[in-house]
Amino acid sequence: MEYVVAETEMVFQMMIDLVWIALALALLFAGAEGLVRGSSALALRAGLSPLVVGLTIVAFGTSSPELVVSVKAAISQQGDIAVGNVIGSNVFNILGILGVASSVSPISAPGISTFDYVTMLVFTAILIPLLYTGRLLHRIEGGVLLLLYGVYEFFLWPA
Repeated sequence: MEYVVAETEMVFQMMIDLVWIALALALLFAGAEGLVRGSSALALRAGLSPLVVGLTIVAFGTSSPELVVSVKAAISQQGDIAVGNVIGSNVFNILGILGVASSVSPISAPGISTFDYVTMLVFTAILIPLLYTGRLLHRIEGGVLLLLYGVYEFFLWPA
């Protein structure tokens, strides 16, 4: 009898979890819609190209949850989660997100330049030895990564 009660309670809790997930997904969709519409409007009003807005404002907005997770993981001394979160997210963004989006509708991005692709590859290549040396990313190395991002942004904005 106790087993049936525990199983029923577990099923009920799982249903509540599924409702939370569904609610979070609905809010995420609404937030994404607002982010895209607001960013597009901002780009038009400020005279910025949609590419610049996508590579900066939208990129930051969609990466903010990853930033929070990775900082919390770093503070909690859970480096595997901090780094795994970033690597997993990037792999999923490239393969999963672009795969799904282009399956729904073909994607053309003529504004993305060779500079943007090379920058992504170079920054990834820089990260490999930084993490390989003892698999520890030091504060100074983190500062260098932030500085490199700032340099990329500097070259991007005039575009």
